[in-house]
Amino acid sequence: MQIFTIGHSTHKIEDFIGLLKKNGIDTIADVRSSPYSKYSPQFNRENLKLELEKNTIKYVFMGDELGARRTEPETIEPDGKINFEKVRKIDSFKKGISRLKTGVEKGYKIAIMCTEKDPFECHRFSLVCYSLQKDGLQVGHILEDGSVMDNTELEKRFLSETQVMFKTKEQEIEEGYKIIENKIAFVREDKE
Repeated sequence: MQIFTIGHSTHKIEDFIGLLKKNGIDTIADVRSSPYSKYSPQFNRENLKLELEKNTIKYVFMGDELGARRTEPETIEPDGKINFEKVRKIDSFKKGISRLKTGVEKGYKIAIMCTEKDPFECHRFSLVCYSLQKDGLQVGHILEDGSVMDNTELEKRFLSETQVMFKTKEQEIEEGYKIIENKIAFVREDKE
């Protein structure tokens, strides 16, 4: 079973839809906590949903379940940073992961969408795809040129950049995800 990701970046809406069609995507799972874009209003929730529907692509908002800007106190560190490892343990996140898996099992070709062009810089890779891959799904990231990068390629990238060294490859990957998560995690300004 396979699932995809894509970042809307500053694409023109027709170019974005072209990337989806090129890869046979029939469903977008929007994992932005706030589904609005100051710089690319074509990706505001209502606008995007309308354009996708015109192209027979379903839109599902999942930012409450799978977004990175959490409000649950148990996910927020004392410095205000969101702890992705703790996010993965909360029921709403687990429910979101289950919904995605069910959609894939039913035959939908889903792309998880967030803002960032580079999945390496986005929680869709280090939070959401981490969990999906652990649950046995193959993850492909649709890049700006329409090509697809396997999730394992991103893992190789963070291993080379972080130079984590452990006894097993699995331990290296686990630690690599923690380093990336710490780098990109949202920091709440309203921390106590």
